[in-house]
Amino acid sequence: MQTHPVDSPPRPPRPRTALRVAWALAVCSALLLTLVALEWRPLIDLDDDIAGTTHRWAVEEPGITHAMRILTDWVWDTWTMRLLCAAVVLWLWFRRGDRWTAVWLGAACLLGSLLQQLLKAAVDRARPVWPDPVDSAHFAAFPSGHAMTATFVCGLLVWLVHHYGAADGVRRAALAAAVVSVAGVGVTRVWLGVHWATDVLGGWLLGALVVALAALVHRRRRPGTAASTR
Repeated sequence: MQTHPVDSPPRPPRPRTALRVAWALAVCSALLLTLVALEWRPLIDLDDDIAGTTHRWAVEEPGITHAMRILTDWVWDTWTMRLLCAAVVLWLWFRRGDRWTAVWLGAACLLGSLLQQLLKAAVDRARPVWPDPVDSAHFAAFPSGHAMTATFVCGLLVWLVHHYGAADGVRRAALAAAVVSVAGVGVTRVWLGVHWATDVLGGWLLGALVVALAALVHRRRRPGTAASTR
């Protein structure tokens, strides 16, 4: 008797795994925030060492420093990321017709930005100060707004690419662009001497936490999620 292969059903979402990731990110973010707020000496010394080294490089390599300013002020600026998010929201609303996801994406990015500003005000960490600065920035240091915004915007967009079942090539390209952007903007902020390394790390952790929580909300609250995932 000849048997025919049967396609295996799609794997159901695993909310427990996503929830564990969110908890891990929350714990790491809270721990780092606490150590920064308490000015834990080993952490402060590490920040000082990294900042001193990168600032020396920035002064000695003006060409690289100029490129870093262009990348951080234009390519990976927080407003560039917000405009990218807004463009995707409009695409989801008008072209894709997925208005719930459009509202979800806009709300997640807005709440991420508000969280960033609230934490800056609460921690009120001073930025590095140099006798020969190569760049300048305003407001408090922790967390890095550039790093956090790039992380949650790029992370949410990569999640959407997977959610809509894009081709493998598109997924890989989106992931590569996101990794380069998130890592790159963190490097520019430390290189230019406007953030401590732990500001950037905090931005990465908190941005990833926003993505994890937003993904959980979308999975649990989106109308018709159980019926179709694409």
